[in-house]
Amino acid sequence: MNGVLIVDKPAGMTSHDVVRRLRRICQTRRVGHSGTLDPMATGLMLVAVGEGTRVVQFLVEGDKTYQATLQFGCETTTQDAEGEITLQCPVDHLEDTAVLQACQEMVGEIQQIPPMYSAIKIKGVALHRLARQGIEIERPARSVHIHRITVNDLALPSLSFEVECSKGTYIRTLCHDLGRKLNTAAHLSSLRRIRSGSFDIKEAVTLDWLEQASSKDISGKFLSLASALRDYPACEVNEEGCKKLRHGIPPLLEHLAVEPEFDEGQKVLLTSKGQALAMAHFAPSRSKEKRGDFELLRVFSGG
Repeated sequence: MNGVLIVDKPAGMTSHDVVRRLRRICQTRRVGHSGTLDPMATGLMLVAVGEGTRVVQFLVEGDKTYQATLQFGCETTTQDAEGEITLQCPVDHLEDTAVLQACQEMVGEIQQIPPMYSAIKIKGVALHRLARQGIEIERPARSVHIHRITVNDLALPSLSFEVECSKGTYIRTLCHDLGRKLNTAAHLSSLRRIRSGSFDIKEAVTLDWLEQASSKDISGKFLSLASALRDYPACEVNEEGCKKLRHGIPPLLEHLAVEPEFDEGQKVLLTSKGQALAMAHFAPSRSKEKRGDFELLRVFSGG
């Protein structure tokens, strides 16, 4: 079995738990995932199997969409419902109009300080390992982009919303910061990822289905490498270009089926007859150095 599966992760499992289940179901250790979901969270995970693991690094870059619920009134160690309460604040001053306005003020480029309970590494050590030892260290703020926040239900002290955001955004931290913005406290109480790039939760299969399905049915759910990389612009390479790629040599513009319309430095998928050959940066200025018009990032053995 080779390719990428769109899986609907259940609550109570870590992302690595999902990988372990898929290793058993697909009978291979070559399984990886793109985009960690916390144990409390549910929803869309892209799981790569076999040759699919060669594209994992390219599957994490798309924007994400989540359905979330937060509770005003207390902060926790993990910024979600699984942590211990660290602060309680009154909420009787909150008004619907102020909450709605605060949500819209969070839209755009914002700064987030990553939570201590996260997989981010500082000086080679994952923050969550330090957090479990009761150690908190200073973390640099990071820029993330909130494209939109749509409020679905506001019944104070609870707020349910849908958020579309850039990769690397912590929804837990968004909830925490929203509470602070409104002069109270808040934490994330539920989270479901419904979209990653162009991949939608409606395309996903459950682990229970995978456990019961036949190998043939499971194979039919796999995306090829080319399909898994559908969010990138693709260009067809001719036979001469294919020969070069087989030897790890970047193709020239003359080896493309049509003239490209890419920006310098843009990531593109090089294909042949619909199969993924390589991921590359479009770099026509390299031709002056006689090294082809692309900078190869990863060459695949097949699509």
